[in-house]
Amino acid sequence: FLLSEDGYALHKGAFRDALCLRYGWPPPLLPSHCVCGHNFTVEHAMSCLNGGFPSIRHNEIRDLTAKVLTETCHNVGIEPPLQPISDEHFRHKTANSENGARLDIAADNFWGNDRQRAFFDIRVFNPHAPSYRNKSPMQCYKINEQEKKRAYEERVREIEHGSFAPLVFSISGGMGPIATTVYKRMASLIAEKQNHPYSSTLFWLRCKLSFSLLRSAVMCIRGSRSSYHRPTNMFNEAIDLSCSESRISN
Repeated sequence: FLLSEDGYALHKGAFRDALCLRYGWPPPLLPSHCVCGHNFTVEHAMSCLNGGFPSIRHNEIRDLTAKVLTETCHNVGIEPPLQPISDEHFRHKTANSENGARLDIAADNFWGNDRQRAFFDIRVFNPHAPSYRNKSPMQCYKINEQEKKRAYEERVREIEHGSFAPLVFSISGGMGPIATTVYKRMASLIAEKQNHPYSSTLFWLRCKLSFSLLRSAVMCIRGSRSSYHRPTNMFNEAIDLSCSESRISN
């Protein structure tokens, strides 16, 4: 019961798929083609946008991280808007200078400075994608961290007067060097507040993250990508028509 309550329980099929993903075996009974027209492989399933599974995977990590931060930090926010740009210029051409830009999470007092706001942005990448095939895992993490830092670090430092940390994960459950430092800091803050051993707190936090990524990976290969699913406004139209014809009013 406690395993299910904490999100650590997997049904038989998910457990089988998790073993296949862990050891690089092809999961059984996969469809031959995706609804987008590509051959359906594990590599394709992890990146295909149909069904919205990459976004769900990202949002689960974001929400879990924000929930953990609320235990020890003040003013925790999800997708906080950055201040608009006026005449500022940034060194990197890839810096995000759009008004209305948002990062995934922000929190006060994370690094011990009450006056500084810490910003975090999450990326979950597929290390088996063609662009990463000739690179080591550490190179993949560094590439993704640098892309995020070039996009946001200078803007956060110069305009928000805050700190920025990219939280980079692979779909297989690993995390980049900066993310490792950030989650160690989280574990340290929680351990101190709850008077728990640091080692067990860090183990618990890593388990939560790993199972979130694992559930998301299984969802990517087994979730429905039905070609019949096309979001429309049919429900709004149906509700309005029914209310009108039935003369229902508030």
